[in-house]
Amino acid sequence: MPELRKDPILGRWIIIARERGKRPTDFVVEPSKTKGGFCPLCPEHEKTTPDEVLVYGREPWMGPNSSSWKLRVVPNKYPALVIEGELDKQGEGLYDRMNGIGAHEVVIESPNHEDQFAFLPHDQMILTFRAFRDRIRDLSQDERFAYVMVFKNYGKSAGASLEHSHSQLVALPILPRMVVAELEGSLAYYKYKDRCVFCDIIRQEIQQDIRLVCENDKFVTLAPFAPRSPFEMWIMPREHHSSYINQDEASLSALTNIFSESLRRLDSCIPGVHYNFVLHTQPLRSKSLGHYHWHFEIVPKLSSIAGFEWGSGFYINPIPPEDTCRYLREVEL
Repeated sequence: MPELRKDPILGRWIIIARERGKRPTDFVVEPSKTKGGFCPLCPEHEKTTPDEVLVYGREPWMGPNSSSWKLRVVPNKYPALVIEGELDKQGEGLYDRMNGIGAHEVVIESPNHEDQFAFLPHDQMILTFRAFRDRIRDLSQDERFAYVMVFKNYGKSAGASLEHSHSQLVALPILPRMVVAELEGSLAYYKYKDRCVFCDIIRQEIQQDIRLVCENDKFVTLAPFAPRSPFEMWIMPREHHSSYINQDEASLSALTNIFSESLRRLDSCIPGVHYNFVLHTQPLRSKSLGHYHWHFEIVPKLSSIAGFEWGSGFYINPIPPEDTCRYLREVEL
């Protein structure tokens, strides 16, 4: 029988359609097609991108925007928001508007065009998580920005427009609706129980051990109770922290280890699967929050949103998270 499940943070309902039950081999993934030709993110093409705002791995004596690097962060050549100007908030009757002020940056995760993020060596992958931290810290100094959205689109169906491994940051002058909903939902739980809902989720999942995909001494990867997509995973720090930018090098190393394992388990279940991941963290310049817990959400692109989903706000998931967790845990790496 189908089952309705409620997300304890957002109050969002998910339909687990067991009658549509699937195994990993039932999901068809469109192979990524290599177009070849010119890639603006490859070494020797640095002059085709805007000037870098962060670089790791280049010798100090070499000039900026030269070819010797391990990771670069550059402004997006076609940004969703622009950094120059003022917000100029205005009302138009009952409507509100402001200028599209923000920052839109691209994190080039490796100089090697053929590299896939899930299979990067530890010393290369950790640079990405370090870059996220360092760029959020820098962008937080701009008083116009309220939040920095960090995300990765892997594969065409997930929205990737370039094959070269990269992720993105967008600094926003307002808080995203999803972040506001999480903050409000977790605060309501905290006021009622005087505990962080994310911490309670972690404790219960470790105790029950039916949706715990993998863990290390600092992080856990969970299949959420009410997942929007088959094989959705959340990566969460064991200790309570509301801000990602406070992570030290030991934490970033442990995060890299569990992120790599989680994505490799996903790829072993469904080879070549396309996915998005998004960092959820507290607003810029906010004090430490007792009710909020930063985390990454990984959502594979294995289901489509059609009329029912758009009209109802419900997601339909054909496979329970307990089953996906079992598949993820049983694969050989």
